[in-house]
Amino acid sequence: MSTSPRKRPRAQDAPNGAAPGAEESPQPREPDLPRTMKVRQKALRTGWTTGTCASAAAKAAAEALVTGEPVEVVEVALPSGRRVTFATERCGLLSADRAEAVVVKDAGDDPDVTDGAHVTATVTRREAPGLELDGGVGVGVVTRPGLGLEPGGPAINPVPTQMITQAVDEAAGVSDGSGPGLRVVISVPEGERMARKTTNARLGILGGISILGTTGVVRPFSTASWRASVEQAVSVMAAQSEDTLVLCTGGRTEKGAMLRHPDLAQVCFVEVGDFTGAALRRAVEYGLRRVVFVGMAGKLTKLASGVLMTHYTRSKVSTELLGAVTREVGGSEKIAAEVDGANTGRHAYELWERAGLLEAAGTELCRRVADVLTRFAQGAVEVEVAMVDFTGQTVVAAHPARR
Repeated sequence: MSTSPRKRPRAQDAPNGAAPGAEESPQPREPDLPRTMKVRQKALRTGWTTGTCASAAAKAAAEALVTGEPVEVVEVALPSGRRVTFATERCGLLSADRAEAVVVKDAGDDPDVTDGAHVTATVTRREAPGLELDGGVGVGVVTRPGLGLEPGGPAINPVPTQMITQAVDEAAGVSDGSGPGLRVVISVPEGERMARKTTNARLGILGGISILGTTGVVRPFSTASWRASVEQAVSVMAAQSEDTLVLCTGGRTEKGAMLRHPDLAQVCFVEVGDFTGAALRRAVEYGLRRVVFVGMAGKLTKLASGVLMTHYTRSKVSTELLGAVTREVGGSEKIAAEVDGANTGRHAYELWERAGLLEAAGTELCRRVADVLTRFAQGAVEVEVAMVDFTGQTVVAAHPARR
């Protein structure tokens, strides 16, 4: 079947007053990519997250501690279940009760400030059973709410924590009690310097980088090539005579979207990354009937602000907009002021949840996003927007309501 676009109106910036409620919804805009990210002459390599590298270093150090021998190659599991192998840069015993291993991060072709970082795991025997995980030099400390991590603790996100725990358990039998109790400290020499090139300090992560990753793999989302792959995915979907496109911001939101729309073929689900505008424009060109956007609070806030290319260098989360949403749904001025000053979109979400406003405020946020997308597409597609929680699997609000 031909994949040629059907003739439909081109999605573009709509004029002021183009739709009812436009006074609430800012002018849709699609900032260009940073100049250094526009052109790539070859296929882009994927890389590994700091979380994956930390799990590999931790497993190697734990294995060295148990066997007394240095480990040169180690295999770990990604969240998908796929297993990958890493060579250690350095591994060995520091004493009878302590071992250390280093894995050098390869971020592939992603412009990642932590590329080349020496992710280090120091594993020490302890009297108490089980595993204790902490951050060392170069790993940031959380000082503010809104990140899904306890203030005062290390900036090691939940998925990397699970990966490290599984990896150490495979090497040392920590969970079933067959092995020793262990303390694992992840450190990144030069991590504090690397963090100066990130938004960590603004988010309240001080002293170093974050140990991140939800899939274990770094894909070069923030490039012209990724935008092209999004457009191609829409073309492939249209060629299958499907008329509903589901745009997901990443792997977690895609799972939630599939649970919400089990009737749709897998080809309908596209990981859009930062390129909502490009995907929506292509959907209009192919005459698709319906577009569903599924995302978390932060990305939805950027879209509600009118930004359809949401790379971090070109947009930011407006908590002031979220404060306005709070007032719109009847939240008290005290709560609205707290949301105005929230640290992140996630922090605002947590404030809504605490105040019993999550569904109402989330629905209003989704309505505003739907308005922006509808105006960008000049009304050529029916738009549905859903907000998921931070597992990605539970829809907490949507507009319009589920039919």
